Amino acid sequence: MKYKLTHLTEYRYVEPVSTYHSLVCLTPRTLPKQLCQDFTMEVTPTPAEIEERVDYYGNTTHYFSLHSPHKKLTVKTTSIVECLTETTGAPIRSDVTCAEARSRFMNDRSLKVSLLEYLLPSPLIKWDPAIIHFAEDCFQDDRPLYECVNALSRKIFTEFDFVPDFTTIHTPIREVLAAKKGVCQDFSHLAIACIRSFGFAARYVSGYLETLPPPGKQKLQGSDASHAWISVFIPDYGWCDFDPTNNVVPGERHIITAWGRDYSDVPPLKGIIFSSGKHTLSVEVDVIPMD
Repeated sequence: MKYKLTHLTEYRYVEPVSTYHSLVCLTPRTLPKQLCQDFTMEVTPTPAEIEERVDYYGNTTHYFSLHSPHKKLTVKTTSIVECLTETTGAPIRSDVTCAEARSRFMNDRSLKVSLLEYLLPSPLIKWDPAIIHFAEDCFQDDRPLYECVNALSRKIFTEFDFVPDFTTIHTPIREVLAAKKGVCQDFSHLAIACIRSFGFAARYVSGYLETLPPPGKQKLQGSDASHAWISVFIPDYGWCDFDPTNNVVPGERHIITAWGRDYSDVPPLKGIIFSSGKHTLSVEVDVIPMD
């Protein structure tokens, strides 16, 4: 399947912004089962230069700055991505138990060093007894780790409600757990906190998910959205993706942009502005199949 991705971000400011510095993380990764064939970015007002960088995690980012007053900023990215996955996502078979995996992480020094940032707490992911208690019935030492993560993903999908605008990026995981509601970012952070609390490596994945319109209806412009899911390291196999928001194994409809320890490593846009006023933000995303 080949997709055309369009991501439009618009900021409107009450007072003119004199200076703006931004880092954009919206370039789809090229991976064994995903090929980014083209990527373009349009910024208005036009910056003097857009600098491409690769971060610590291998994600492609773009830096730009504006030094003239403006009251509106738009950033539009367009990508062509080919997904080479032949199915919509199929579970793997791994018999490595939780006890065996935990022992590998503890005793294999080179493995532990390579995964350390995904084993420890990170800026937005920390855990407490309530989070551990929530997940403890999913993780049993004699069960395969892959099955246990699947059970956790299913539990989050079953017990939580998807409620847009209930949380912000600063809402603590413990509040999401207490309310049993949130969005894909919250569910991914909760899942990663649970997995790391039991001694396993998990990372945050950002990207896109193609949404399907109701039967007989046309897809509305801007109806797709940025999405987030998780990836867990399974010894003897490697990184395996799980989508706790939808309780599915990510497949060709999941398009990977970036990964890191948590959302703070891979926000679509982050920056510094010099202004005395407030602003509004709007985002439109389209994931259009080309085949």
